[in-house]
Amino acid sequence: MKEHFISDEQALIDICQYFSKQKVLAVDTEFVRTRTFYPKLGLIQVSDGEQVVLIDPLTIDDLTPFWDLINNPDITKVLHACSEDIEIFIQQGKCNPKGVIDSQIVMSFLGHGLSLGYANMVEHYLGLSLDKSDSRTDWTKRPLSESQMEYAKADVIHLVQLFPRLMADLEKTQWQHAVMEETQLLINKKMQTVDIETLYTQVKMAWKLQPSQLNNLKFLAKWRFEQATSRDLPLSFVAKDATLTACAQYAPISIGAMARLNGVDTLDVRHRGKNILSVLRQAAKVTESDFPQRIKRIDAYPGYKQNYKKIKEFVGATSSKLDLPAENLASKKQINQFMSWYYKQNTIEKDVELLSGWRFAIVGEALIASAKLQFANLS
Repeated sequence: MKEHFISDEQALIDICQYFSKQKVLAVDTEFVRTRTFYPKLGLIQVSDGEQVVLIDPLTIDDLTPFWDLINNPDITKVLHACSEDIEIFIQQGKCNPKGVIDSQIVMSFLGHGLSLGYANMVEHYLGLSLDKSDSRTDWTKRPLSESQMEYAKADVIHLVQLFPRLMADLEKTQWQHAVMEETQLLINKKMQTVDIETLYTQVKMAWKLQPSQLNNLKFLAKWRFEQATSRDLPLSFVAKDATLTACAQYAPISIGAMARLNGVDTLDVRHRGKNILSVLRQAAKVTESDFPQRIKRIDAYPGYKQNYKKIKEFVGATSSKLDLPAENLASKKQINQFMSWYYKQNTIEKDVELLSGWRFAIVGEALIASAKLQFANLS
């Protein structure tokens, strides 16, 4: 297999023109995300089975030819566990990824669990044991070591080799369309714009707070996100969840009072204390009529435990009949999303995963019909 290390724009244009004529490409990225909000792209790997290419994004200012491959619906791009890769394509390349298949999702529909690693998949199909010792190295440092280069190439060389066998196994099942839908669902979620006005609902223990306290938390969560994205810092580097919750609950008016609160991180007080106090003063200007409502946990609704159990048993029985892992059909999060729709009626049906796409005919129709009878006939 021919190997290329691409470090200039003309070479990138040339190789991407070649790749644009191929039907299937294996793609992977290496990145670092330890001290930043956004992943720092360190390397891009592509192979069509004849050539393997390592693209250096640190020396090429314009990656448009590669982004065009990602946007091209006529080329199948196979990636493994592609969630963060997709995030990079969207955030850095402004892509709307098309023609993507996640081999981890394929493997899950073949009964290998939802999170099978790349090395285990390669060993299953090719009988090879991969060295993954370079997986956590710093991919933004140059020069790359020989072992890093070999590791990076292996991530796409084996993937493009085993892909036909993977798809042949999938074609023996009824889940080809479901796999494509699941990959697209992943992409759609990554492309959704963050609603900064509701970020407070995702903070730990927010459900314990009163409306006035939730108003404080709403302002603090919004401020933290804006700081994290503008300064490219992890959320926890701006302020910890426990710090936000405690400050929202007790609304301290001085640094000293904030420092005495249980759960508040000392570094948060030292580095962000004045900012937090300023945000709380802004929150205090909101009138009571505009406070958020208390957050009611889904498990606090009448009959939740019994109904959840009925749905889980129904999903399990249905999955057994279809020879499909139950977690593929309905995860705990997806069941709770449906339960939230049932109890709160604040989500339209098409946004409830159990009531849309390939799941609708299998479990969605039965769930809706049974919900009208309070799950009495769910079996």
